[in-house]
Amino acid sequence: MQLYFAAPLFSQAELSFNKRLTDRLEEQGHDVFLPQRDGIEIDELYDRSAVDDIYDVMNEIFEIDRDAIHDADLLTAVLDGQVPDEGVALEMGIAHEIGIPIVAVKTDRRCFSPDEPVNAMLWGAVDEYVESTDALVAAVEDHADG
Repeated sequence: MQLYFAAPLFSQAELSFNKRLTDRLEEQGHDVFLPQRDGIEIDELYDRSAVDDIYDVMNEIFEIDRDAIHDADLLTAVLDGQVPDEGVALEMGIAHEIGIPIVAVKTDRRCFSPDEPVNAMLWGAVDEYVESTDALVAAVEDHADG
């Protein structure tokens, strides 16, 4: 199964978490698009002396990631944090609008509100919500088995 792994990717902890979980999914035989590995990073392409180029780089990142979402059979989304990552939210929106199922995981107890542990707009796009990495791997397997 082709997966798109939507997750924050800006700290060492996030990068490590994403890699470990992606490794587990790939060990199960899935092809995973992990943006931090398979996409491009602004730092790789952006010459800080040419500020005008940043907009071209940002557009390229968007197009690569959007195309990878369109190629996916399933999107996994990491919703950790008090407020989920903006990029993850957009990736979920794209997947939802084109009919790609979404399995979301939130391993973090911090939340937007005690009455609303996940933003209602994100919740409405999710096909399955889990609270551990083990449950995420199992949910992906369930989707793969059909």
